[in-house]
Amino acid sequence: MRYRDQPTIEVSQRVSCTPEQAWAVVTDIGLPAGASDELDSVEWLDGADHVVLGARFRGTNQHSAMGAWSTECEVIEVEPERRWVWQVRGPLGVSATWGFEVDPASSGVIVRQWARMGPDPSGLNAAITAMPEKEGRIIANRLVEWERNMRANLSAVQAKFEAPQED
Repeated sequence: MRYRDQPTIEVSQRVSCTPEQAWAVVTDIGLPAGASDELDSVEWLDGADHVVLGARFRGTNQHSAMGAWSTECEVIEVEPERRWVWQVRGPLGVSATWGFEVDPASSGVIVRQWARMGPDPSGLNAAITAMPEKEGRIIANRLVEWERNMRANLSAVQAKFEAPQED
């Protein structure tokens, strides 16, 4: 696996709610900060206050191996009640692209979150440059972290509408 190939990860979760209800939750940029073990906080920039094409927001992150950092993101695609996509912009360009999707299902909706690395360098590239022979493992480990946090995000969406299951 190579960074230049823009590795992508996607998770999905069936949720018992309407598309409108799911949309209201997945467009709350604060949702991941409450669920993620990496994203600490999020704030709208330039007077924006909701998901709309061109809106920008800042995310502040903390990771045991990478320290603390902030990124600025821009909403690059919006299909109301269906899909929104944002790019993470670093000093050298777009370091990642993320998105949420809501698909109607026979009972509720399917909510998806996905992310793609690159195409431009990110904080991960320092580790890859230092240990090029471990590039595949470095990327695979980062995708596992992304997947874990995405699953936490989708569990948080589901928890808004469904009572926890008891054994």
